[in-house]
Amino acid sequence: MQNADAFNPSLMREPKDSYLTNGYSIKSWLLTKDHKRIALMYLISISVFFLMGGLYAAAIRLELLTPNTDLLQSATYNKAFTQHGILMIFFFLIPSIPATLGNFLLPLMIGAKDLALPRINLLSLYLYWIGGILTLYALMQGGVDTGWTFYTPYSTTFSNSYVMAVGLGIFINGFSSILTGLNFIVTIHTMRAPGMTWFRLPLFVWAHYATSLVMILGTPVVAITVLLLAIERVVRVGIFDPAIGGDPILFQHLFWFYSHPAVYIMILPGMGVISEVISNFSRKKIFGYEFIAFSSIAIAVFGFLVWGHHMFVSGQSIYAGLVFSFLTMVVAVPSAIKVFNWTATMYKGSISYDTPMLYAIGFLGLFLVGGLTGLFLGSVGLTVHLTDTYFVVAHFHYVMVGGQVIAYLAGIHYWWPKMTGKMYSEFWGKVSAMLVFIGFNLTFFPQFILGYQGMPRRYASYPAEFQVLNIFSTAGASVLGVGLLMPVVYLTHSIFAGKPAGDNPWMLPGLEWRCQSPPTTYNFEEQPVVTWEAYEFGEENGLDTEEARRSAGSPVTV
Repeated sequence: MQNADAFNPSLMREPKDSYLTNGYSIKSWLLTKDHKRIALMYLISISVFFLMGGLYAAAIRLELLTPNTDLLQSATYNKAFTQHGILMIFFFLIPSIPATLGNFLLPLMIGAKDLALPRINLLSLYLYWIGGILTLYALMQGGVDTGWTFYTPYSTTFSNSYVMAVGLGIFINGFSSILTGLNFIVTIHTMRAPGMTWFRLPLFVWAHYATSLVMILGTPVVAITVLLLAIERVVRVGIFDPAIGGDPILFQHLFWFYSHPAVYIMILPGMGVISEVISNFSRKKIFGYEFIAFSSIAIAVFGFLVWGHHMFVSGQSIYAGLVFSFLTMVVAVPSAIKVFNWTATMYKGSISYDTPMLYAIGFLGLFLVGGLTGLFLGSVGLTVHLTDTYFVVAHFHYVMVGGQVIAYLAGIHYWWPKMTGKMYSEFWGKVSAMLVFIGFNLTFFPQFILGYQGMPRRYASYPAEFQVLNIFSTAGASVLGVGLLMPVVYLTHSIFAGKPAGDNPWMLPGLEWRCQSPPTTYNFEEQPVVTWEAYEFGEENGLDTEEARRSAGSPVTV
């Protein structure tokens, strides 16, 4: 990417007070209704949960270096992998992009001054904190050993750990997701700038719209399930526990009816980020805009219809299994549409290999592997062999870490100049991206082989013939950990010593690049009016001048 500083007019005008300088007291932050400040507080909070979940992952990988239980005894190991899953899924992956990038950027992208319900937005943050603190308290007091899925009767009878405290934390956190989704839907429907029609919306906004639908419709189901679990555990009413007349398969149906759509709560926002990054760093209009937009909605809809593929070996009807297997293959189609369209967008594009683009390209490869191996697990016959093995662990992490976390890092690096007004070190950003990609593949690809060879997951000890691949996996986790910690250092350094970014450092279209960096409290000095479709670029492939941007069809502020 060429240096845009010389011809970026935003660097020559006097900036106004930004949202960062509009009050410095703790009270001004804790009582703020500014979506951007709330997004930053979410960013800090989920980073803490990510660090803690990562520490549990490190303990797991160190234990698996050897076949015997040298570091963690089996009971402690059960708690380690359970708590890793709870923190990573419920308190990092699900809120990561919507609560941070979505909160920060959605109003900017549609030309709004804030979200439609700013007090509700602040309430969602408080609920997230309350749920998180309650969960951390329970984990530190005694932990949970049921697995992050809380399968019965482990969670109702066999476990004497803090299941109910963690369940209550997740229950409260679910309301945070519901309020966030509600806020996004209302904002998109009611606060779009004049001229911002549905088919001028950035694909990032489409992805969050689809995600919000899943949040609102799916999260109440897991809340009800946790409530029923609490009633059974406390009152001993037979709901899920077969020892007292309950049905454990009912729990699995209810849990996966939410938890499989939750996978799309995690991955759909990441897909929105990738659509933005690939188009803008290829300097081309996105290929098949309408198909990508509607594929997001299709994924959200079909996501509610495939929960049964988690239960092929649970004893459900073989005919139901065939239906769920077919629907699993169908839901792969809209995901494949996105991958083909992203690839077509890059074809003959003027690609600049900046840090966000490196992450986006890594996402394509890793998500492709994760998606294709999901078809293996959706096959009724093959999944009998693969269920509860490390093949499942590898597939899940290729989708969630290789997909969601990589997309999250792409988005953070892409919009960091807009969020802070500062540029980070491109050199260290690229080094970090390469370490993350190499370390991730070294960590999780051997687990496909381990799983196919029959190594079960969730065991602290294993036969000695699996040790070599486990050593590779642990070594890869070390590289991955370094790669993930590096952005904390150089992004933090950029806040204090980074070069001023200007309003539009990447020289891109889009309303978020038309306002000051970092933005003012109310985002835009005047009401933006959108006159052209998104993702239009000038002939110079850089939008080097204001005139080039206007003639290219960029949204303009009047």
